[in-house]
Amino acid sequence: MLGKKIQSLTNALHGVRIAWREEYNFRLQVAIGAVALALSWYFAISAMEWMIVCFLIGFVLSAEALNTALEEFCDMVKGDPDPHIGKIKDLAAAAVLIASFAALVVGAIIFVPRVLGSI
Repeated sequence: MLGKKIQSLTNALHGVRIAWREEYNFRLQVAIGAVALALSWYFAISAMEWMIVCFLIGFVLSAEALNTALEEFCDMVKGDPDPHIGKIKDLAAAAVLIASFAALVVGAIIFVPRVLGSI
């Protein structure tokens, strides 16, 4: 039982390595998340705000990983152009865009007043 749990964790970490190595957007989103964490520390945001920032970073990275997995699956199933596959890929990319936009809005709500107040 423990061996299966360890293997599951190993597989998940392998997926993170693949996303990091092969996906520019994933690396960019990790960098932006790191900036958000640095700003969170610098401005000493509340515990609730920390939870929100950490959740949104995880939400965006998860959406990107799922988008990548779906694109890989679509490419495996049908290599040549297909309008249905294109629609599926566009919808998955839209999910990442929506998650990223939500994170941007919440980040602005949390950080813009602090940045402006420190000028």
